[in-house]
Amino acid sequence: MFTINTIEEIIASLKHNKLRTVLTGLSVSWGIFILIVLLGAGNGLKNGVTSNFNDRASNTVQMWSGTSSLPYQGLKSGRTLNFSEKQLTDVHDNLKEAAGETGVIQKQLTITYNNEYGSYNIKGVNPIYRQIFNLKFEPNAGRFLNTLDMKSSNKVIVIDKKIEEVLFKGKSAMGKYIRVGAVMFQVVGINSKKERWGDPSAYIPFTTAQYIFNPDLKFYSVAMAVKGLETKEANDKFNDKLKGTMSKSLHFDPNDTQALWVRNSQRDYIETMKIFNGITIFVAVIGIFTLIAGIVGVSNIMLVSVKERTREIGIRKAIGAPPATILQSVIVEAILITTVFGYVGMMMGIGLTELVNFIMEKSAAGGGDGMSVFKNPTVELSYVLISTGILILSGVIAGYMPARRAVRIKPIEAMREE
Repeated sequence: MFTINTIEEIIASLKHNKLRTVLTGLSVSWGIFILIVLLGAGNGLKNGVTSNFNDRASNTVQMWSGTSSLPYQGLKSGRTLNFSEKQLTDVHDNLKEAAGETGVIQKQLTITYNNEYGSYNIKGVNPIYRQIFNLKFEPNAGRFLNTLDMKSSNKVIVIDKKIEEVLFKGKSAMGKYIRVGAVMFQVVGINSKKERWGDPSAYIPFTTAQYIFNPDLKFYSVAMAVKGLETKEANDKFNDKLKGTMSKSLHFDPNDTQALWVRNSQRDYIETMKIFNGITIFVAVIGIFTLIAGIVGVSNIMLVSVKERTREIGIRKAIGAPPATILQSVIVEAILITTVFGYVGMMMGIGLTELVNFIMEKSAAGGGDGMSVFKNPTVELSYVLISTGILILSGVIAGYMPARRAVRIKPIEAMREE
């Protein structure tokens, strides 16, 4: 029966054999520590890179017009290509995968409020732009552009939080009028999503931008959300279809690599996830082998431990200790060592990954608000518990088998063991 005396005996045994206890514990701690560090590093790298996709929806395709480098149907190379409303219509009519598209008119203009001013990107866009690029609005920060703004070509503007901070000096910009170039616009919203690179931007209705700042009605970029493209092959097929549609619409050779530039975030996301799935498998395999090394270490040390105690077991049997009690003490000792040192290894692993995460966030561009390659290195608790459980079980088995043999031999023979 398990008693307080048994615990006291186990603790006394551990204190008496400090080196053996430390070596056994280190095998456990090291196995758990390395496993957590490897899994945490894999997850942190994955989370860091995937978070950089959050500046836009993952199902996003954006294209830019370029300059033709090949002659096509009697047209010379070297032509500057520009988008117009026709290309938006062609995308809408010919590409069923496109779930919403917007032209992007971009100008660098001066924004002025009272005596404060600055040069910023002014983008003429449709309301779908908010979903495509995941713009964020805090409570009481207004709204994005809407369909009515488009139909009426309203002179309304949404500005990034950074512009508000610079021009309004800590005061709210909501409802205020600012001058963009020579035209007054009313602020209807504040976007709180920070730019990962480049200057802050302001957004006005696409139709307003067309007739005020873009009289030739030409622009260089189109962004769209897509649906139903779940594989790399599907995205490649869509890219080819998009290039074919634009080739007919803008009259350039579909094999001309300089005429149209396409960035498919969905395809990039799928490719990145494949890479990280491979990294996860690799890390898991390394972690398993490290865990096996820990199991071998624990098992060997427990085997030696019981071998050394064969004489002690014989003495205890000689003075009347039941075999079950002797086995129980060995098993509890193995459980105690592996549990305590497993917890130590777990805390060390978690501590290291969190320290690395803290350093990486602080060193990221923009004081932690920029891009990061390492973020939130979390490890599922179930992995840690299962790993610790395996080590505990291996220690118990490694201690039980020789202890069971030792308690079966006669006391006089056990006491003769060296």
